Amino acid sequence: MAEYRIDDLAHAAGSTVRNIRAYQDRGLLPPPRLEGRVGLYDDTHLARLRLIGKLLGRGYTFAIIKDLIGAWETGKDVSEVLGLEKVLTDPWSDEIPGTVTLEELVATFNPNADEETVVRNLERTIELGLIEPEGDHYRVPSPRLLHVGAELVAAGIPTDSVLTIAAQIRDDCDVIAGRFVNLVYDHVFTRLNTEAAPTSDEVSEIAAVVRRMRPLVKMVVDPFIARAMEVRVQAALGTQLETIRDHLVAEAEAEAAGA
Repeated sequence: MAEYRIDDLAHAAGSTVRNIRAYQDRGLLPPPRLEGRVGLYDDTHLARLRLIGKLLGRGYTFAIIKDLIGAWETGKDVSEVLGLEKVLTDPWSDEIPGTVTLEELVATFNPNADEETVVRNLERTIELGLIEPEGDHYRVPSPRLLHVGAELVAAGIPTDSVLTIAAQIRDDCDVIAGRFVNLVYDHVFTRLNTEAAPTSDEVSEIAAVVRRMRPLVKMVVDPFIARAMEVRVQAALGTQLETIRDHLVAEAEAEAAGA
């Protein structure tokens, strides 16, 4: 299990040292393991920090979060609870976030655009979550997505159109994720006794199912999108390819006749 000093933990969780200490003071975060005078945190602390961040983002107060965590832990092994927290809050991608400056964004996506267009596209990019303002630069949660957008723009597709399709694909993916979650909820969560706190076995079962879903989602989506692209590309470009082929054959026949 990885260990973190408080600065490293704050960075990994996207939080601050001040927040971590505040959570500890409020009883939301377990104390670190002391090694001499140095406090060492581990993945369970990281999972708890991510959970707190998500609950705060949904509008829960510190008091309510403390009650929720306390009720969740009552009567159960803390390691099992924190294990479930980690499964539920761990990122579903191993991609490492990057950074980019405004100048780099403009040079890549809007090299010849006027200021109004640059501002509009920048706002849309932030709204889509492709970049996040961070001081004098921007944090890039998924450099792969930004790279795809840059390649499409380089191929001659307008930035406006790239952002529009990005929004549509994001919404499509949200639908797919919802279907997977609903599937598990309907066939796993509904088996639990909702009138009582989940047992240790039930907590472990939930964690195991969610953990198993991670590779399955990609294993299902990748072949479906590959097959769909094959059909779509052939349907969209088939006529054009036939026209080009017929033109080349006619040219070759004309040259042969002239010879």
